[in-house]
Amino acid sequence: MFGLSELALILIVVVVLLGAKKLPELARSAGKAARILKSETKALKKEKEGEGADARAGTDTEATASGGRVVTGTIVERNDPPVRP
Repeated sequence: MFGLSELALILIVVVVLLGAKKLPELARSAGKAARILKSETKALKKEKEGEGADARAGTDTEATASGGRVVTGTIVERNDPPVRP
């Protein structure tokens, strides 16, 4: 994608535009943003894993309490004849 010379040119432009005094602050804020993103990603994965375990356990009350809908019915295959009530 980018070669070494392009990256060096971009770095030089950043140093000239922002100045050497602002670079440590910029790097610090980028590190904080990366840590926050990582922790939020982990929390989202844990939340999804918890929802998957609840769904496999068949806890209907937790699904309805969290705003989900529980639909009961019969699974119908394509080749099954229609059922008339």
